[in-house]
Amino acid sequence: MVMLVTVFALAGCGSTTGTKGGASSTPASTPAASSAPSTKPAGGASVLDEIKSRGKVVVGVKYDTKLFGLKNPTGGEVEGFDVDIAKALAKEILGDEKKIELKEVTSKTRIPMLDNKEIDMIVATMTITEERKKQVEFSDVYFKAGQSLLVKKGSPIKSIADIKKGTKVLAVKGSTSVTNIKAKTPDATILEFDNYQDAFSALKAGQGETLTTDNAILYGMMAQDKNFEVVGEPFTDEPYGIAMKKGETTLQTAVNDGLKKLQSSGEYAKIYEKWIGKTPSK
Repeated sequence: MVMLVTVFALAGCGSTTGTKGGASSTPASTPAASSAPSTKPAGGASVLDEIKSRGKVVVGVKYDTKLFGLKNPTGGEVEGFDVDIAKALAKEILGDEKKIELKEVTSKTRIPMLDNKEIDMIVATMTITEERKKQVEFSDVYFKAGQSLLVKKGSPIKSIADIKKGTKVLAVKGSTSVTNIKAKTPDATILEFDNYQDAFSALKAGQGETLTTDNAILYGMMAQDKNFEVVGEPFTDEPYGIAMKKGETTLQTAVNDGLKKLQSSGEYAKIYEKWIGKTPSK
């Protein structure tokens, strides 16, 4: 899949290597990001078999993340980049993008829901990390972002260097953003919320001075309220992967094959342009 290395224009979690230029995508041909393949225990149907048997794939997506997964308050539809990628994969696996059921997940609930077999896969701005690879199987990287800061326009905070002792930083429970910001600004006060909309509402209400997560998500918040802006350079690399239950390497292969087809057919670029507002760079 294609690697984007430029910051989103107004459209708009984890390594600690700094990036220049913001969110990016990466080719479907990128080597698989999951840990060494594990073998599914003998005696049970694979999740891929179950998906084909029931005739639909159940996907966990976010309902609170503009540009990636947001529930439209008017029509009730969940819309975004991740949603369209999930639908396209349903079409690759089952032949029809409508053979899909979307379930709401948050950074905190997505892995437990996967483990409990409430969902077949997670397509929800989920950063591939070494720790998470012990818990789930990841697809190849399908989108790449970087952690940044959102502040009210006119804020004295212009970069992570401006976060001092006592600065109130808002973040979301279960995200790599919490771990990253605690490591980089140990004297700051970190306030954690259940989801992004709650965190953004708290920022707007003055409960904190900055909100941190992937720049891809922050640009969506900025698009909702022009009184806020993303500041400073991204201070982590955040490669997003699609997560499946540990041991489900058959489904992992099917998802990676689907991502490659989306890239080669040009469908990925269409989805990217629709939501990110530009053509992915080569």
